[in-house]
Amino acid sequence: MKLKSMIFFWALFILQNAFSQDALTIIRKLDNNEVFNAIQYEGDMTIFITGKKIIKTFTSYAKGRLNYYIEFTNPDDLGTKYMKKDGNLFYYSDDTEKVIPITGHMLRESMMGSDLSYEDAIENETLESQYNAKIIDQIKFDSDTKFKGKDVWLLELNAKKKTVSYPKELIWVDKETFAALKIERFALSGAKLKEFLLLDAEWIGNKYFATEMQIKDLLRKDSRTLFKMKNIKMNVQIPDDAFSLKRLSR
Repeated sequence: MKLKSMIFFWALFILQNAFSQDALTIIRKLDNNEVFNAIQYEGDMTIFITGKKIIKTFTSYAKGRLNYYIEFTNPDDLGTKYMKKDGNLFYYSDDTEKVIPITGHMLRESMMGSDLSYEDAIENETLESQYNAKIIDQIKFDSDTKFKGKDVWLLELNAKKKTVSYPKELIWVDKETFAALKIERFALSGAKLKEFLLLDAEWIGNKYFATEMQIKDLLRKDSRTLFKMKNIKMNVQIPDDAFSLKRLSR
């Protein structure tokens, strides 16, 4: 009996370890799709809130995980700019004519009235660096697990550090493209905070890159945001002085 128990627990250990390795492989392929070295694009945010529809357009570029620039081009927000420089976020508008740092709890506030927070909008960290991942109920959720007709893995991610914005995430991963078809983000209390739904993606080199998503901030009533990117260019040459605070205030 003891020998049988040892064999059972050893087999269970091997099985769990295999699943863990599978989960690690999956998030690495997710990261390959979503994380970039350099990018330039145009985009728009369509915000639906309490029966209203608001459209904001912008141009943007980014380099690595620490540098990001976005400038709004729709008439109401013309002259509004954000810059992430060396990991620090700054804001400028023609109304204030000042460069203002965005820090601490302010990073979790709504960006331009959308369902995206500032952190959501400028994030370029790998999942592997932030989370431990596991496949939920591998035996139950096997090849028959589907999301909108697609075979998927359902991953549970738990943050490695307390400083990560969302302590827990659930991600539905397309088995063919390794795209995140749906993401649910949770607070430490277990309350669900955000939902991301993939609406469109395209192959750019070896990346199946998300180009349109719907985001819902579940703390806001009757609200959702469509975020769309176009004219995307990957691995473009962006000079370091493109992220100077002097440029932000021009």
